[in-house]
Amino acid sequence: MKFSSPLIPLALVLIVLYSCPLWAAASPQKYQHFLQCLSEHSSNSYPISKVVYSPINSSYSSVLDFSIKNLRFSKPQTPKPLLIITPSHVSHIQAAVICSKSHGLQIRTRSGGHDFEGLSYVAYRPFIVVDLINLRSISVDDENNTAWVESGATLGELYYRIGEKSRTLAFPAGVCPTVGIGGHFSGGGYGLMLRKFGLAADNVIDAHLVDANGKVHDRESMGEDLFWAIRGGGGGSFGIVVAWKIKLVPVPATVTICSTQRNLEEDAIKLVHRWQYVANKLDENLYLGIILTGGKASTQGGITNPTATFFSLFLGRIDELLATLSTTFPELGLIKQDCVEATWVESTLIIATGVQPIESLEPLLNRTPPTIENTKIKSDYVKEPLPEAAIEGICQRLKAQDIETSQLIFVPYGGKMSQISESETPFSHRAGNLYKIGYVVGWKEQSLKAKKRHIHWIREVYEYMIPFVSKSPRAAYANYRDLDIGANNKYGQTSVEQASVWGLKYFGNNFKKLVYVKTKVDPYDFFRHEQSIPTL
Repeated sequence: MKFSSPLIPLALVLIVLYSCPLWAAASPQKYQHFLQCLSEHSSNSYPISKVVYSPINSSYSSVLDFSIKNLRFSKPQTPKPLLIITPSHVSHIQAAVICSKSHGLQIRTRSGGHDFEGLSYVAYRPFIVVDLINLRSISVDDENNTAWVESGATLGELYYRIGEKSRTLAFPAGVCPTVGIGGHFSGGGYGLMLRKFGLAADNVIDAHLVDANGKVHDRESMGEDLFWAIRGGGGGSFGIVVAWKIKLVPVPATVTICSTQRNLEEDAIKLVHRWQYVANKLDENLYLGIILTGGKASTQGGITNPTATFFSLFLGRIDELLATLSTTFPELGLIKQDCVEATWVESTLIIATGVQPIESLEPLLNRTPPTIENTKIKSDYVKEPLPEAAIEGICQRLKAQDIETSQLIFVPYGGKMSQISESETPFSHRAGNLYKIGYVVGWKEQSLKAKKRHIHWIREVYEYMIPFVSKSPRAAYANYRDLDIGANNKYGQTSVEQASVWGLKYFGNNFKKLVYVKTKVDPYDFFRHEQSIPTL
């Protein structure tokens, strides 16, 4: 059986940018002073020289490019970092912070590379990249249902290690195995168990963080305000989180994954319309989402025919799932042949690859996604069901034949997401939302014309949706960073007033508290990017 995978075959980005490449050549003394500073502030037992890459190093380009998942930010003209540091010890991070601060350099921090706007590896002033790829250890305590996971690990690596220890423990995070832990947790991190257990960030119970002064903290020493901020306040604003302690969640020994596809001739529009009244009210053990796919990816016989893929994860057996949907959503007509039973860890691989039976879990350890494309993403939250005419309008836009891959992902809410207070973490999009929409467009063609065409398409769809989505503000998901939103200062600091344009969309009423925390822990705004939390 082959499933239509909910994993978006498009990529994201990490950390690697501009840093005035002539800096070292023009100022060799300053460059050497910086290297000496790094050496002085890192552990003698872990020489930092072994993990520092400059543009003249033969491995520089391969280290930089390995974690770039969005080809939009892998161009010759894309700013590149002065140095890349791949820490193998926390002292390397401390040294990078202390020395970058004293030498007037910015830092971008990368964990997995899935950053839609390249904020974790691109900057427009001299900068370095701290790539956490070597800090990826995972320690699972199946007796106490907890784990420590370093920020450089991927979701796939975490799932693999949990599966080694238990068939009945899991963690509620995303479906893409190559996403890095650091960025995913920092922005909230949703997955197919969000209706049962909330977000990844909701299940973080401790963390180790290096602050703007190079000091290392755990939850107790950083204080509850900062601990609150890092669990959904977005990466790159408060410090570098080295590791996270997470609470593992109980799941049945057998779960069920289903996938069924409908096109426009098979009443896809009516089914999507009906789904809106059902999905957020289902048992919290059941996630039933939709991916609408268009462009050339849905072309059959030379004609673009958008499809709706209904996919589900149920924490239970097939028969129970079919019985539930036969009464709550009979129009879908889900049958046993659309489904497969597996362990939870096996389900993460089936969902990611669309293939079963599973012969080995080893692919979860692969850090390279199957495809890397140019990508642009946007997001919305829906509080009232869309009329059928609006869904039809979406499908008409998905028919565009000059677009390579276009997708809208509908993520149902309800369950646990409606029970957690909007102020519990910085992630404020809780009760009152029926579902979230992710808009994704991807293309391989490298021309400027292709870029403009695809970005224009997603912006037009986003504008079309204005009447049908949340308002005042029009909410957005922080991990789907979108630099179209608000005033973005590439070169300097952003005022609170400027930042509030996107800050209120991402964080709602929590934005003010994030500014307060930022001002307290990083008053000189050392950790910053185009959409980082500003200081007062």
